[in-house]
Amino acid sequence: MPTSVTEAASTSNKKVWTDAAFMSLPDDACHYEIVDGELVVMGNSGALHGYISIVLSSALFAVVSSQKLGVLFDSSTAFKMKNGNKRSPDISFFAKERLQGISELPTSFLEGAPDLAIEILSPGNTVEEINTKILEYFENGTRLVWVVNPIQHYALVYRSAQEPDRLLKRVDFLDGEDVINGFTFPVADLFQSLSF
Repeated sequence: MPTSVTEAASTSNKKVWTDAAFMSLPDDACHYEIVDGELVVMGNSGALHGYISIVLSSALFAVVSSQKLGVLFDSSTAFKMKNGNKRSPDISFFAKERLQGISELPTSFLEGAPDLAIEILSPGNTVEEINTKILEYFENGTRLVWVVNPIQHYALVYRSAQEPDRLLKRVDFLDGEDVINGFTFPVADLFQSLSF
């Protein structure tokens, strides 16, 4: 479960997290977000979480790169929200239309949320935390959100922050719709048993 990094100083001495300060955090295998001015440790993920992320990222990369639709990012990539928060979905897609005029990706943060944000639930995630993230994503340019539940083997599809549009079970397919044209992926393939 994400936890705030507390500071010994009083609230009047609360650290202001500039982009440079956030970027210079140590490479200690932790993922961080900035939420309401606080540094939040996102914690490490288990094997199943990492496996689903790689499987889905690989499938997305094949379509996105072959059609030159935009850029994919992993969970270590933070995006700067209008309210100053820095959010890092587990998998992100930024459409090429939003990257016009950029020939190389910056070493700093992209402004706004990705067109597709994918969250793979961890045991410590709360409903409130995920709902807050989804709301921020849509307020900052996201067009599609997938929330994958590794334990209960389903995915939720959001086209707006109000409520999920669809619940996808193992027999269903994730669809990139108008965000990643031509992408479909069997939900069951996210939850395969090992076969070696």
